[in-house]
Amino acid sequence: MPTKAVTDASFEADVLNSDTPVLVDFWADWCGPCKMIGPALEEISEELEGKVTIAKMDIMANPDVPGKMGVQSIPYLVLFKDGEPVAQKLGAAPKSQLKGWIESEI
Repeated sequence: MPTKAVTDASFEADVLNSDTPVLVDFWADWCGPCKMIGPALEEISEELEGKVTIAKMDIMANPDVPGKMGVQSIPYLVLFKDGEPVAQKLGAAPKSQLKGWIESEI
């Protein structure tokens, strides 16, 4: 399953009310490291299908949720379980590190 685009309007339904854990990638088009980890997150989304949903939120198009969450720097990854943020990771990392971190948290 490819990554899912999430907006301020869909955040509650797509993330907070999800039955499975959701990893939200807060990103922006101008962010080089965000673009660097994008393909890795797509692959991880396929590999962990059914275990976790990987969602991407463009902070420029959707300022409300990142503002409420205090997102200061990107890429910023937040794992939600049962509507609660349970783990965060700031900055880019190789695919193996990202996948290992996600698997250890879900």
